[in-house]
Amino acid sequence: MEKTLMLGAYAIARGAIEAGISYATSYPGTPATQILEYIAQHSSVPCEWSINEKVAYEVAYGVSLSVKRVLCSMKHVGLNVAADPFMSSAYLGTNGGFVLAIGDDPGAYSYQNEQDSRFYAKFAKVPCFEPSDPEEARVLTKLAFELSEFLNLPVMVRSITRLLHCYAPVNIEKPAPEKRINIKRDPL
Repeated sequence: MEKTLMLGAYAIARGAIEAGISYATSYPGTPATQILEYIAQHSSVPCEWSINEKVAYEVAYGVSLSVKRVLCSMKHVGLNVAADPFMSSAYLGTNGGFVLAIGDDPGAYSYQNEQDSRFYAKFAKVPCFEPSDPEEARVLTKLAFELSEFLNLPVMVRSITRLLHCYAPVNIEKPAPEKRINIKRDPL
């Protein structure tokens, strides 16, 4: 195991890579922009900037239905844009690990308003992890994929500007292999 200094946003991305994601999508917006940038620069995982957060979420949800692991990241107010597919996926369920990485901005340091995304997770009745440092962000992101597959639900990893934009020591582990597509016919 190797240890390196890493931004909190990079640690979330690293956790997703180590979890064996097959796809990552996002809409750029501070404080969560660097999550997708890290995945694009440090892995061969297909990545996509979408035209808005709703499209990013819908594409990620489609990938998760094929039993693949996928990460969707966005800023806090982007969850307002993606609210419809987020709520729908919470009651329809997922097949593969689906993690939604949200960057909240308490104090409005980098955005014009504040929002607490934990209320969305509570309203949708989906689990929400809140890491307290970059190493915990990496570990909890990996755990979020496991929990998502166990519950067949999306799982939110909610972080804040101070965590996403700080450096701390993070362990680097070998990525897990991608899951194979396994679409089963289920007319019910």
